Amino acid sequence: MSMTRTARTRKFSLAGLATAGAAAAALTLVPSPAQAAEPAKAPASAPQAAGDKKYPENLDGWIRESLDIMKSKGIPGSYEGLHRNIMRESAGDPNAQNGWDVNAQNGTPSKGLLQVIQPTFDAYHVAGTPNNLTDPVANITAAANYAADKYGSIDNVDSAY
Repeated sequence: MSMTRTARTRKFSLAGLATAGAAAAALTLVPSPAQAAEPAKAPASAPQAAGDKKYPENLDGWIRESLDIMKSKGIPGSYEGLHRNIMRESAGDPNAQNGWDVNAQNGTPSKGLLQVIQPTFDAYHVAGTPNNLTDPVANITAAANYAADKYGSIDNVDSAY
């Protein structure tokens, strides 16, 4: 019963944040690297799981490559959770950019498949991915790393985060 109550509370809380617009403001805050599941300053090394595989250069390939990297780094998330959030945030366009929200008005627009701002990307960047906010795999894994830290998993995100 407490799991059901927790799940309902989490859904209600996330919906409330989105409605109030606080979720957009939360992305404006720069989290400390100590909060990230993967340290921002970790030495770059190619993940073993993704290093030997070939992935198509499309949304399916980017998600699958990200999932392999996430698994190797202990970052939770599922294909469905990533895909659902990507489609809501960018409709699958890795070059999507938000030019109207509070972040954009403050000079830090959200970019990429999962609409991440640069300070959040810098804090949650996952070693082994390009240090480029709009790189599809780097964007997905950094956003999933952020969501894991803030919500337990990207699978728990059902609105702007």
